[in-house]
Amino acid sequence: MKLIPAIAVCLVTTFTGEPNTQASRHFTFVPLAEAAAAKLGDLTPFRSIAVDVAGLIDKGDLAAAKARIKDLETKWDEAEAGLKPRAAADWHMVDKAIDRALEALRAGTPDAAKCKQAITDLLTIMDSVAKA
Repeated sequence: MKLIPAIAVCLVTTFTGEPNTQASRHFTFVPLAEAAAAKLGDLTPFRSIAVDVAGLIDKGDLAAAKARIKDLETKWDEAEAGLKPRAAADWHMVDKAIDRALEALRAGTPDAAKCKQAITDLLTIMDSVAKA
């Protein structure tokens, strides 16, 4: 798995003379160190949903945030078989943070501050595993 990003970085570096983070409109290359460090792979689709949820919480629309986080739950569960074997500990850390955000938004009377904190924690954990 780490070989493909390493080859891509090498090719881009060879042909341009310096590291390049975007080689074309269809392929995005990341620096080798970053590619090697992101054990779970690209979490961008999941993070994008979490950012949407955070925006809805900020607007005070907790019902919409509750509906949108269901999308995150579904996509995360669908991706489990592909992600979890890469880095089980990281996967569990993100999974538990998703569960806490779901629990906050699905409370009988959701508390906006608790929801905000839970989604902020989730984003922080997603970012930390992407860089760890």
